[in-house]
Amino acid sequence: MARSLVLSLTLAFLFIGMVSARDWNILNQFKGLKSTKTTTSQKGVATLKDPNLTGYCESWRINVEPHNIRDFTVVPQECVWFVQKYMTSSQYEDDVERAVDEAILYLGKTCCEKKKCDGMDAWIFDIDDTLLSTIPYHKSNGCFGGEQLNTTKFEEWQSWGKAPAVPNMVKLFHEIRERGFKIFLVSSRKEYLRSATVENLIEAGYHGWSNLLLRGEEEEKKSVTQYKADVRTWLTSLGYKVWGVMGAQWNSFAGCPVPKRTFKLPNSIYYIA
Repeated sequence: MARSLVLSLTLAFLFIGMVSARDWNILNQFKGLKSTKTTTSQKGVATLKDPNLTGYCESWRINVEPHNIRDFTVVPQECVWFVQKYMTSSQYEDDVERAVDEAILYLGKTCCEKKKCDGMDAWIFDIDDTLLSTIPYHKSNGCFGGEQLNTTKFEEWQSWGKAPAVPNMVKLFHEIRERGFKIFLVSSRKEYLRSATVENLIEAGYHGWSNLLLRGEEEEKKSVTQYKADVRTWLTSLGYKVWGVMGAQWNSFAGCPVPKRTFKLPNSIYYIA
């Protein structure tokens, strides 16, 4: 009888454990959180560091990357600290490096030597948070997405031309260029920032691109998605084969014509459609 009682209790505990594990969900955990200690950094970033909140914020960030979460205007306040931590971490750099490695592997299936390229093989890069990092701006001004971007202040920062290269991207840029691809830089930056952008790119280690396309007055009337799709249409009409597009926002890839391959770099600080 004693043995039967022990067995019954053991099965009961196992069953409870299975039910708890099955029903556990980070969103439910988040809703049931008790008040947590909130601190505010000197930059005004609210910091709530609860184990469950960490899981929730990671889930939020991950769902931004595959475009499940769209059209957000600001990062949830409870997750600003988490986005900042990730974007300034070695994990972010490792994630970018992995994307670079995958792009290089893909290159081996296209034009892997100059002699195999006919001069009409193209690759498109975005600029901000793809070639040049905006993290220094967010460290000093932007609160890592916790408030809407101040366009005037951000463009002033861009005009200084001091943005560093995104880790590992100089390596990929020159790998592609040396294989004979024509590199096109397609940015949502405004045309008046051309000189500052060129100087910044060169200072960061980029050179040898075929064209730098920025938004003039007519392009500013379009959505960023339409503007970038129109650039791909133009390149295709000239006879270029767009083998790859790399960007940190989904607007770099949306619309037609669809490039042969896309590579998305992590960035959950902002969303631009």
